[in-house]
Amino acid sequence: MSIPLSFSQTISLSKEAEISVLTCGTSTEVYALFGHTAIRVKDKANGIDVVYNYGAFDFGTPNFALKFAKGNLQYFAVANSYTDFITNYSYEKRSVYEQVLRLSATQKQRLFDLLNKSLLLENREYTYKFIDQNCTSMTVDVINKALTKNIIVKKGDTTTTYRSILFPYFNNHFYEQLGTSILFGTKTDQAGTAIFLPFELKESLDQIQLGQSPIAKENRTLLEFEPKTNSSWWNNPYTYLIVLAFVLLINKRTTDTIYLASIGVLGIAFIILGLYSTHLELGNNYNILLFNPFLLVLLAFAKAKNVNGIRYTLWLNLFALVIYSLLLINKAHLWIVTPLIITSCVVLVRGFWKKEI
Repeated sequence: MSIPLSFSQTISLSKEAEISVLTCGTSTEVYALFGHTAIRVKDKANGIDVVYNYGAFDFGTPNFALKFAKGNLQYFAVANSYTDFITNYSYEKRSVYEQVLRLSATQKQRLFDLLNKSLLLENREYTYKFIDQNCTSMTVDVINKALTKNIIVKKGDTTTTYRSILFPYFNNHFYEQLGTSILFGTKTDQAGTAIFLPFELKESLDQIQLGQSPIAKENRTLLEFEPKTNSSWWNNPYTYLIVLAFVLLINKRTTDTIYLASIGVLGIAFIILGLYSTHLELGNNYNILLFNPFLLVLLAFAKAKNVNGIRYTLWLNLFALVIYSLLLINKAHLWIVTPLIITSCVVLVRGFWKKEI
């Protein structure tokens, strides 16, 4: 149940009140691949046991997909009873870990007030951003606001890129892993210095000191399940490799043309998406060196039998593939796009080399 706003605005927490961060395990559903973060406020003296989280969204939102792609989809804060929250995660068989925060009475009250303020109609919505503004980053922000300084910061490795951090979360979700690899641009290749994933926050809280003591004074396991493994006859690297092998082995002009045209059209889509979306992760997408719109120009010159046009655009596309391969040397998604690089090179050379020379 949602906490009544009139009640939440007037209550004063008792000395025994606890505030904790809940870290929820992953699931095979795409929206739950990274887990979830929430805040629990428990005060037996006042009969309060409420979980606040910033991860709610409405699939019924008009133009949901377009708004998500644009980067102006509104997420919102909600509060539910702890019983409902834990029952839901138990039903989904997702682990839940609790870290009780070492806060003064003043800090607890301030955090409680801020959480309830975030439920107000004029405050509850925020614009979701994949890295910069999500359920975990919003939790970090509200706790730091209650502490009046940035105590909650990332601990441990701050040199690994966001792309490398995210990549393993898509294990056993091959096409999601491939899709995000080719959609994400240079922002995800920056060092991951900010906390943006639930388990990053959990690990950081275990290392952060508040004064001379750890900020997480107690760790509890509320639910624990073995993570589910996604299995699919089609969502795996084998179907990906079979399709590319088919293109290479059949060695037909029609198949090669369809392949190159598809790659080129995707490149145009990536450019449009990068310009349209406010998600910084989708901008400056160097993957268009592989998904190159100039492939369509090459096909147009081939149809027109323009030898000079074929020559220049062939070399342009091959050069782009070389540059792309060099850019990917230290990137997490090198192995997943290598079959595409090889396929594109073979199709270009066998289809147009003789025309070029």
